Amino acid sequence: MTANTHQHSQAHAAATDVSRFDAWVGGKSYQTEDSLETVDPVVDELITTVARCRENDINNAVEAAWKGYDDVWSEMEPAERSRMLFDWIDSLSEHVEELTLLECIDTGKPKSDARGEVEGAIDTLEYYASLCRSPVQDGRKVPAQTDLHMYTRYEPYGVVGQITPWNFPIWSAAWKLGPALAAGNATVLKPSVDAPLTTLRIAELSAGILPDGVLNVVPGTGSEAGNVLTKHEDVRKVSFTGSTAVGEKVMQSAASHIAPVTLELGGKSPFIVFPDANLEKVVDAAADGIYYSTGEICDAFSRAIVHEDIAEEFTDRFVAKAESYRLGDPLDPDTTMGPLTSQEQYETVKEYVEIATTEGATLAAGGRAPDDPELASGWYYEPTVFTDVDNEMRIAQEEVFGPVQTIQTFETYEEGIALANDTDYGLAAGIGTERTDLVHNAAADLEAGVVYVNEYGPILPEGPYTGFKNSGIGNDLGVEALDHYRQPKTVYVNLEDPSI
Repeated sequence: MTANTHQHSQAHAAATDVSRFDAWVGGKSYQTEDSLETVDPVVDELITTVARCRENDINNAVEAAWKGYDDVWSEMEPAERSRMLFDWIDSLSEHVEELTLLECIDTGKPKSDARGEVEGAIDTLEYYASLCRSPVQDGRKVPAQTDLHMYTRYEPYGVVGQITPWNFPIWSAAWKLGPALAAGNATVLKPSVDAPLTTLRIAELSAGILPDGVLNVVPGTGSEAGNVLTKHEDVRKVSFTGSTAVGEKVMQSAASHIAPVTLELGGKSPFIVFPDANLEKVVDAAADGIYYSTGEICDAFSRAIVHEDIAEEFTDRFVAKAESYRLGDPLDPDTTMGPLTSQEQYETVKEYVEIATTEGATLAAGGRAPDDPELASGWYYEPTVFTDVDNEMRIAQEEVFGPVQTIQTFETYEEGIALANDTDYGLAAGIGTERTDLVHNAAADLEAGVVYVNEYGPILPEGPYTGFKNSGIGNDLGVEALDHYRQPKTVYVNLEDPSI
C-alpha cells in the first residue's frame, strides 16, 4: 500500500461516514434495489456506492416533486421561498469542509480548487435566493388602449428535470438549482454517475428546511435515469450540461413532449494573443484556461492563436509554464494538478495525443503519464502542448477534455478572428492585448458566449453563461437564467374601471 492509498482510505472513511448516499426523493433518503460505484481517480479504488435509479424511481421522484410543488412551493410568496433558500445555504455553509473533501476525492481536484468550487456553489445559491425578492420576479403593466388594462406575470413551469456533469458537480448543481428554485419550480436533478457525492449530500442538508419534494436527486446512468427523466411527460422543462452528442439526444427526448430545453454543451475555445500583449500576464491566463481542473472544462482555452511576431516567445513561456505544474495527490496542498476523473477520460486524452502526432503536430511538452511511481495508480496525464497545428487537424477541432493545448499562429487581425471562429463550438474565447480598440472589436467579432480579456475567469453568478453554435441553447447564470425556468403570461382586463 502506497502512502497515497493509505491517506485516501482514511479520507474515504471520513467522507462517507456522514451518509449512505441514497437517492433523495420527497424530502428523505430513498433506497433503490441496486447501487453504483464511485471511484477515487487518484488511487483507482472504490469510495462508496450510491443509489442506482431506474424508471420507477424517476417516476416516484417526479410524482414527489409535483406534490411538493402543488401542496407547498407554488403557494409560497417569493419572500418565503427566499428565506428557506437562505436557511439551506446556512446549512451548506456549516459543512464546507465536509463538502470540500467529498468533491476532492470524487473528482481528483486539488483540495484548494475543490473548496473554491464549493464556495462558488454557495455564492451562486445566495445570488438566486436574493433574486427571489427582487423586482425581476415581477411582471409589468403594459400601456394599451384607454379602456383596457394589460399586464404580465411570470409563472414557473412546475417540475423541471436537470442533468449535471462530472467535472464540476457541486457548482453545476448550484447553477441549475438556484434559478429553478428561485423561479418557483420543484426539481428532479440527476448528477453524473462519476461524481455524485456532493450533489447527494447538499440535498440531504436541505432536510427539514426545504418542503418535501421540492428538491429531488436521482443518481443513475444516462440510459436508465437520464433518458427517462428527459422524456417524462410530467417534466415541463429540461436543463442539461454535458457533451454536444448527448445534448442532441436530450433535445430529441424533450421534444417528444414539447418540453423546452436549456443546453450547455462542449467547447473548443480560442485564446487570441495579439502582438502587444503582456505575455507574463497572458501566458498565465492561457495556462489557467487549459490546465485548471486538468483541462476537464467545457470552456477550456484549448487553442492558443498567437500573432507570428511573438509566437516563439509565447511558446517558450507557455511550455515552461506547462512544465511547472506539480502533479500529485489532491490532498497535498502543494499539488497544482490532479488526475483525470476516470479511466475512460484518460484513454480519450491519450488517444487524441496519438492522433495529433500522427497528423503531424509537434509535441512540445507532456504527452504522457508521469513517471512518479506514487502516481501510477491514478489517472494522471502531464500538461501537454502541441505546435505546428493546422486548423483542419482533429486536435484543433474536437473537444479533448483534458490538459492538451494547441498553439497556432496568425498574421492579420482578420486571419486571427477567422481561425478563432473556425469551429463548430462557441462557448468561450479569450483575448490577450493591452489595446482597448482590439478588446472591443475582437469581443464583438468572436462567436462565443463568454469572452475573457487577459485572464481566465472568474465565473460569477451575475453574468449569463451562454453557448453559441454547437455549444448550447439558452444560458445558465445571471438574471437571464430565471427566464429559462418561468413562463410569461399576459392578462387583458376590459372592465368599466380600467384602473382595477
